[in-house]
Amino acid sequence: MIRDAFQPAALGPLRLRNRIIKAATFEGRTPDAFVTDELIAFHRAVAEGGAGLTTVAYCAVAPEGRTDRHQIWMRPEAVLGLRRLTDAVHEAGGAVSAQLGHAGPVANAASNRAHALAPSRQLSPLSLRVTRAATPGDIRRIITAHARAARLAVESGFDAVELHFGHNYFVSAFLSPALNKRTDEYGGTLAHRARLARQIADAVRAEVHDEIAVLAKFNMDDGVRGGFGLDESRTVAGWLAEDGNLDALELTVGSSLRNPMYLFRGDVPLREFADQFPPLQRWGIRLGGRKFLRTYPFHEAYLLEQALKFRAEIDMPLILLGGIASRASVDTAMANGFDFVAMARALLYDPQLVNRMREESEAVSPCTHCNRCMPTIYRGTHCVLTSP
Repeated sequence: MIRDAFQPAALGPLRLRNRIIKAATFEGRTPDAFVTDELIAFHRAVAEGGAGLTTVAYCAVAPEGRTDRHQIWMRPEAVLGLRRLTDAVHEAGGAVSAQLGHAGPVANAASNRAHALAPSRQLSPLSLRVTRAATPGDIRRIITAHARAARLAVESGFDAVELHFGHNYFVSAFLSPALNKRTDEYGGTLAHRARLARQIADAVRAEVHDEIAVLAKFNMDDGVRGGFGLDESRTVAGWLAEDGNLDALELTVGSSLRNPMYLFRGDVPLREFADQFPPLQRWGIRLGGRKFLRTYPFHEAYLLEQALKFRAEIDMPLILLGGIASRASVDTAMANGFDFVAMARALLYDPQLVNRMREESEAVSPCTHCNRCMPTIYRGTHCVLTSP
């Protein structure tokens, strides 16, 4: 029987009002690394618009694990603000998830005033600084930090946590043979490279049990030569399913470190990105940015073909992400056996879209996929077409 995306659904121990998830997109509304009224309003609007679950991004598990120092990192001092946010979402009828992770080599070392950690020492193309290879002590600390952050999420009133296993952040970098050159128990074979992801999922589940749902954003394909690809990712997804620590996988692609547009299909707003930086960096981005920000055409449900390979093999709930911009694409996901869909840009354009989809079978997001929302993360993520 084909699922109805607009009827209540179980996500682990959590009961959602529908199967529509607001995907994590950094909101740019935490200038002091704490919740603001603007961040609360952002997620309240999504909940009022009908989404079953909205995801707060990005909640780092350690201060050096942020992509810059303006992001929230999970510590007791953040709980009061986070509780205000979760209360606001619940009052609007929605549920709310905290995206937990460590940025690893994607972290901004200069902004964080701390070395960026990676599986192996390497030059970061983002910061042009050399990352530090994580020691066994660093790895143990970061595993523990994920469990501690999940406990803080429970105390803050979150209904779920999403573990960030994608985009060449810390865990994803360990999975990548292009980035992980270690020779210890965390490098080399696929089983060794997958050890960190499995240990973090296990530690988080052991901490929260069934108090909240636990899901993970997981790379199907880095989109990088020699990186983590479909054959290896399906194997690791199978291991994660067998371990039984996750309630769902949200399937994603791309590398924030080397190929971000592999996830964000559509136009490349190179000039708008360049304008966010000082003159010297601006010139460099305009000159060489096309090598980093490559062009991939947009079409609805553009990750469906890759995700179907997982659906055919993996026995656990799966969340389809990527170009879900109409009621038709939601229905297509359900017809192909996916349990949930995740939306981002379409809800930036219109937070009320889920309500419209529920009422109108022909509902389509007016989002043009210009991607000019992406550079706005530096001043409050928004759609430039609806709120310039």
